[in-house]
Amino acid sequence: MRAITRKSFGGPEVMTIQELPDPEAHAGHVLVEVRAFGVNQAETHMRSGDWPEAAPISGIECVGLVKDCTDGRFQPGQRVVALMGGMGRTINGSYAEFTCPPATNIVPINSDLPWEELAAIPESYATAWACLHGNLALSAGQALVIRGATSALGQAALNIAIHAGAHVIATTRRRERIATLEALGAERVLLEEPGLSRQVRMLHPDGVDRVLELVGNSTLLDSLAMVRPDGRLCLAGFLGGLAPVNAFNPLLQMPSRVHFSFFGSFMFGTTGFALSDVPLQAIVDRVTTGTYRAKPARVFGFHEIGEAHRVMESGEANGKLVVRV
Repeated sequence: MRAITRKSFGGPEVMTIQELPDPEAHAGHVLVEVRAFGVNQAETHMRSGDWPEAAPISGIECVGLVKDCTDGRFQPGQRVVALMGGMGRTINGSYAEFTCPPATNIVPINSDLPWEELAAIPESYATAWACLHGNLALSAGQALVIRGATSALGQAALNIAIHAGAHVIATTRRRERIATLEALGAERVLLEEPGLSRQVRMLHPDGVDRVLELVGNSTLLDSLAMVRPDGRLCLAGFLGGLAPVNAFNPLLQMPSRVHFSFFGSFMFGTTGFALSDVPLQAIVDRVTTGTYRAKPARVFGFHEIGEAHRVMESGEANGKLVVRV
């Protein structure tokens, strides 16, 4: 099979296409013929060496067809989506013509969407759903801030939150992206700036009900200052980089009665985080009918993986980047 591997840790240029033996299905895993995969920020960290774990073949999600399943749980030719479960971290991932993820991280999908459109859904929408309906327990009528909303995950969260009846304030670093977020249903779009919580507090003097923090540690303390007592904040992205919060002191910097949690999609498939808890078929159906707008921002060929990573790291993506195999 063809697979994208790293010559070393570094920039996009370290990735190269190699011919490798096809993986074989084994107990608890399913051999999948990859038709398309999404490109994610996590994979750029794996490539650069900033991630604590990185397998030789990256890729945390894909869509494709079952090639082999030793226990008969899935049938050959069945259309499936797969994500995380160690893919790209502790086992080889989806940057290849075949991958062999755990069966716990595979969901069958009935859909006629083109492969590249289907590939825009799994990681972003599963993560957004888990954050909004799990960590944040979002309800209709609540005020939600999505910080970093022009990312693929942010746009997925915006789609889901608007459909759930929330009132969404979305943030972006780029003025030219405001129209994109307004078209997706954001009631207000704010440009990222230091002390953004002051603007939010002018709109909601008592604080907002929920915050989905995707910029990360660099804006976390300011985001906590937006939340009302008994409100919730979920940290689920690191668009601003992986540097830790400097000298974080909960005693002095955590507001009282604000609930702060983290969600990482690497938890999918582990105890307590069943991927089947996410209604992926319903999500795909809503994308198909246009209820959720989830077209890929750009589609690349397999040989264009370096350019896909460059676009991801430059901030030019404005949505989901997909590679067609």
